[in-house]
Amino acid sequence: MTKDFEGLVAVVTGGASGIGAAIATRLRTGGARIAVFDVQPRGTNTHDLVISVNIADDDSVRAGIDRVAAEFGGIDIVVNNAGIGAIGTVETNSDDEWHRILDVNVIGTARVSRAALPHLRRSPVAAIVNVSSVAATAGITDRALYSASKGAISALTRAMAADHLHEGVRVNAVTPGTADTPWVQRLLSVASNPTSERSALEARQPHGRLVDPQEIADAVAYLASPASRSTTGVSLAIDGGMQELRVRPRG
Repeated sequence: MTKDFEGLVAVVTGGASGIGAAIATRLRTGGARIAVFDVQPRGTNTHDLVISVNIADDDSVRAGIDRVAAEFGGIDIVVNNAGIGAIGTVETNSDDEWHRILDVNVIGTARVSRAALPHLRRSPVAAIVNVSSVAATAGITDRALYSASKGAISALTRAMAADHLHEGVRVNAVTPGTADTPWVQRLLSVASNPTSERSALEARQPHGRLVDPQEIADAVAYLASPASRSTTGVSLAIDGGMQELRVRPRG
């Protein structure tokens, strides 16, 4: 594996587990110094800096960013991965739930990016990668609120890319399909038939399986890498073809 990130500093939000943990490990393997932000940063002692940060609180975010910049001398990469899920239709989620999810998934991404931008502008290879979802591009049942939050992330990514292009800050996103993460495992554990529910999730994706978090981490590494300096404003689908393909059923 090449050391594309040697000497660079990366902040990964939600980096204590699942997709975020895979991203942090991948960037560290590539040579980056890693600062993990997580509201519950357990089991992350292999990284260079682990900070308890609540991305729904601006003071917490700014304190975390300031600490990274002070300890590492700057910030080159931000991966906005932290987020929370929501199940339900437009009828079933309350106003409080809408405010809670949007505050973390959308405004949380803005808070972290806003706090990091003064440091990113000083980097010759600055990059932000946001984690969206296939729910932003495909209608999925019982995911109205979650889909709205991830659709906002995809739109925000393009707007940020346009705003900060001439400042030397690239902004891209990944849009994963359903990944094999602790959150999905928790959903399966409370299903009436976990085996059939998992089979349904796998069948929903044209390649017939859940996405491996490592695949998402590799895509984030591509977008964050200085080798991809002509790539900005892109949402890269890591979903087994769910967004673009319409394949015939097998058998």
